[in-house]
Amino acid sequence: MPRYTPPSHAASEITPRALFDSRRAFIRSAGLGSIALAAGALGLGRAASALAAQKFGALERSPFSTDEKQTPYKDVTNYNNFYEFGTDKREPAQSAQSLRLRPWTVTLDGLVARPRTLDIDSILRLAPLEERIYRMRCVEGWSMVVPWLGIPLAALLKQVEPLGSARYVEFQSLHDPAQMPATRLRVLDWPYTEGLRLDEAMHPLTIMALGLYGEELPRQNGAPLRLVVPWKYGYKGAKSIVRIRFVEREPATSWMRAGPSEYGFYSNVNPGVDHPRWSQATERRLGEFLKRKTLMFNGYAEQVGQLYAGMDLRRNF
Repeated sequence: MPRYTPPSHAASEITPRALFDSRRAFIRSAGLGSIALAAGALGLGRAASALAAQKFGALERSPFSTDEKQTPYKDVTNYNNFYEFGTDKREPAQSAQSLRLRPWTVTLDGLVARPRTLDIDSILRLAPLEERIYRMRCVEGWSMVVPWLGIPLAALLKQVEPLGSARYVEFQSLHDPAQMPATRLRVLDWPYTEGLRLDEAMHPLTIMALGLYGEELPRQNGAPLRLVVPWKYGYKGAKSIVRIRFVEREPATSWMRAGPSEYGFYSNVNPGVDHPRWSQATERRLGEFLKRKTLMFNGYAEQVGQLYAGMDLRRNF
């Protein structure tokens, strides 16, 4: 297999300027230099394997799965966007080892009849865990095929009986500077928040992922649970979630606040709507050299296209 070459954008073009300029200051202030050296001595492959210690048994494969070649585990677990642990894609696999995964609870509240707080093990029991092999596409132009292990998000949301006035769902990630050193710098408006329309959240393709490649979710990939919405750009997939809130109005997300002209609420994969600083017409899959054409809704148009019937997708990007 050809060696993966990162997308040919300059780093300052891929990452918003404030984040790019702050990276060196972050390393100095958070003391990640020594952490990186220690992780380097262990080897990233070994570190990634240690993070995903619990293996699951045989799992049913979802009919929504693609039969495309899966991205190698080492690429999926060592090339990540998780800004709470650093703005360089190689940093999370090193610095996320500080994240404590137990105990872990998720609060579901807002416009619901039965607000609840569930621990991670209770969530695992809500629905049968299944394998979902999904295409994933990041806004920077790289993509992958990941065998997620998860449950339909709808199974979790139904536990609290959303009210008729609930039209959107807001997701909030953990904010703990002691465990997440990059949050000491205001590169984003912490805690990280994302949102979906309620019908998007309840769609059968939308899952709460708790693992990948037959193992518990590694820390750098959003452990212990993260949102996966395969027809949207990757930053919509909030990681290390601690709160899910039902609201009436469209929530302001972290990336919308950081760059409203660049990051819209819907963030559907759309080759016809470019990012202001680069084209979205093509992508490069991790582990491959040549680019390929970007598919509308990341190849899931048949399943989700009706959600946006009549909408101007250039305006509602």
